[in-house]
Amino acid sequence: MKSPDHKETGAYYTPDAVAESLLKWVITNQNDRLIDPSCGDGRFLLEHRNSVGIEQDDAAAKLAIERAPWALVHEGDFFSWATNTPERFDCAAGNPPFIRYQTFKGEVRQTALNLCAKVGAKFNGLASSWAPFLVATATLLQPGGRMAFVVPAEIGHAPYSAPLIEYLAANFATVHIVAVREKLFPNLSEDCWLLYAGGFGQQTQEIRFTALSKFKRMATPPKTFIRVPLDDWRSTWGKRLRPFLIQSEARDLYRAAIFENEAQRFENIANIGIGYVTGANSFFHLRPSEAINLGIPKQFLHPTVRNGRALPTRHLTTQTVEKWHRDDEQVLLLKMPKTGKVPASVARYLDTEAGHIARQAYKCRVRDPWYSVPDVRTPDFFLSYMSGLSANLVRNDAACTCTNSVHSVQVREGVDVSLLLDTWESSFTKLSCELEGHPLGGGMLKLEPREAGQVALPSQSLIERFNPEIVDEALSTLRQWRHYAAAQ
Repeated sequence: MKSPDHKETGAYYTPDAVAESLLKWVITNQNDRLIDPSCGDGRFLLEHRNSVGIEQDDAAAKLAIERAPWALVHEGDFFSWATNTPERFDCAAGNPPFIRYQTFKGEVRQTALNLCAKVGAKFNGLASSWAPFLVATATLLQPGGRMAFVVPAEIGHAPYSAPLIEYLAANFATVHIVAVREKLFPNLSEDCWLLYAGGFGQQTQEIRFTALSKFKRMATPPKTFIRVPLDDWRSTWGKRLRPFLIQSEARDLYRAAIFENEAQRFENIANIGIGYVTGANSFFHLRPSEAINLGIPKQFLHPTVRNGRALPTRHLTTQTVEKWHRDDEQVLLLKMPKTGKVPASVARYLDTEAGHIARQAYKCRVRDPWYSVPDVRTPDFFLSYMSGLSANLVRNDAACTCTNSVHSVQVREGVDVSLLLDTWESSFTKLSCELEGHPLGGGMLKLEPREAGQVALPSQSLIERFNPEIVDEALSTLRQWRHYAAAQ
């Protein structure tokens, strides 16, 4: 393993069976010139005598040279090297570093994005390192070249992966994505899939997609696959491949419901957003006993939902809030207006050691006054942000507010939501949450506000007509793919 922290470098080395298979997919003869753009300890270079590797970590590069002395190993940043090298290759294989946008930054990131933009792949600010890595690698191929890589399962749903797929389709005759349910890296929370692209210099109008329950050695990419037309991927499925993990009958039912207006998107009836951000949660959230001891006036305290675990099913009532008070939970937000006189008791609390620490937090420093938390709303409903079995929609009967750990749902004016909770409990809506959301480590389902807005709410007539067995099977399948059952 590499000496730097895995999360910092994105370094998780590839199992032998996966590496051997990917190399077989791209190497047609021993004269093929291979590049591994992030060669690590030389696992891929070891299997092919005519190979070149790039590695930014000195210790790993030295190990690669020891293991594959015939290979040419360059030490340094791959994007800088790729920008300047005249070398071209017959094939490429490897496991690119998975570094999220928070740490994939600075000059390296700008070099990467500039290189990709020149060939028509424009990534947004949330792109992780692996996607630009693959575009940059493709630019180094000879006409007809091939590449095969381990990729995060985010290729199946993350918006930033769409420019990569668009680029691959515009520059390769074949683009084949292989989803693998069983973890390729058991110690890594991130699921990984496989990508093959062949025939560089040509283009395709489809994505080949294969879903495997577990990986096994393969001399070629899988012979069995679904053909996903690019237009279908773009329009019907919002540039997501997760719908192709389920059986075609369920997919057809879902598609028909959307296009025949028998289901409407959640965003059409409500605005879904995040709750407030205090910048210093432990300071701004008080227990009832603390508020009493401090003498904080009640008009400056607002009951709040701090996380999805606190939400009951269907309705949040005043009885629940009263129980929070009896249990002395930390559920009272210090809600101060931006203007007006600050009561003496509040001023004393703001001037405590905890207050002086809180005001140095970034979110507090940049607002005026620092103690006035913005965007405190009382929504009509709450929606869990991260969920286990299913996303929880709860009507706000207790006039609570919520932090950004819970989604705030505000119903649009004039919309009848009397049946909304019943509709939300339908298996069709639960399936939609799985299709529009995405898996998170530990078997969790995550719904970003944008994804929640795309959740499809079926009409009552559709609920009464569709075959529940088809929907339930699809729902079970997607829960298995996010490892929900295994996490229990």
